Amino acid sequence: MAARCFQNHRCDDGGDASDLPMMPPQLSADQLAAFERDGFVGPIDVLPPRDVERVRAAVAEVIANLETLRDRLYEVEHAFTERPGEVVCHFLGGFRVHPVLRDLIFDPRATAVCAQALGVEQLRFWHDQVFAKPPRHPGVVPWHQDYSYWTRTTPACHVTLNLMLDDASVQSGCVQFVPGSHRWGLLPKLPFDAPLETIRALLPKDAQWAPVPVPVRAGQATLHHSHTLHGSEQNRSDHWRRAVVLNYMGAHVRVADGSSPLLRHTKMLPSGALVEGEDFPLVWP
Repeated sequence: MAARCFQNHRCDDGGDASDLPMMPPQLSADQLAAFERDGFVGPIDVLPPRDVERVRAAVAEVIANLETLRDRLYEVEHAFTERPGEVVCHFLGGFRVHPVLRDLIFDPRATAVCAQALGVEQLRFWHDQVFAKPPRHPGVVPWHQDYSYWTRTTPACHVTLNLMLDDASVQSGCVQFVPGSHRWGLLPKLPFDAPLETIRALLPKDAQWAPVPVPVRAGQATLHHSHTLHGSEQNRSDHWRRAVVLNYMGAHVRVADGSSPLLRHTKMLPSGALVEGEDFPLVWP
């Protein structure tokens, strides 16, 4: 995988520069090696506390008005709607309904490292997600590969940045990854409310199952390949565990199946067309 190097960026909105950490936005040689070897890397510093609070407030506002905003979002997890006491809150398209979440998808502190990990000169936004686990909530996110849900686009040149809005520990259900699973080929997609380890019955016979939890602080993120198996356990802690997930792709990705819109509310794109337009903007450089 070819890696691109980018100059450092700093965000200057007139605030106190001491509140802003040095932005990645360039993965180190060791981080790039880890991403290529294991299919994930983290934690990566992305947002300082002040900006985390802005995004956290935006997410809380959307969740508080989820029923009102439902028709403007791409998707609200059906199982969560039916059984919110058992299934994790999960929705797609927050950038469509809140300006803070829209600004976030263009933030170079997120986009630069994603472009570098993919080895592309131009990065395009695919979609965003929010996962929210209240304190002591039993919901899990079953082991899965992101691209198993994205096969209507091709080639598989996608990456996921999982940005935590709360400190995430093993106790609170931080994301776990299976190193090297991005080389196992594409596995079947599973329903969101499946039991945590359902995928294990579908693994290649020689697959080495050795999950690695990656605890992160609020404002930090993990970055993973579209084929890397990952999941998270229930939140056994007394505090929230919320994340905004930003999914990106190379600007050359095309539509594999143009029989219907790729996402609800998006324009029809024919098979073979570039995935582009106002719903899928270029975000880097």
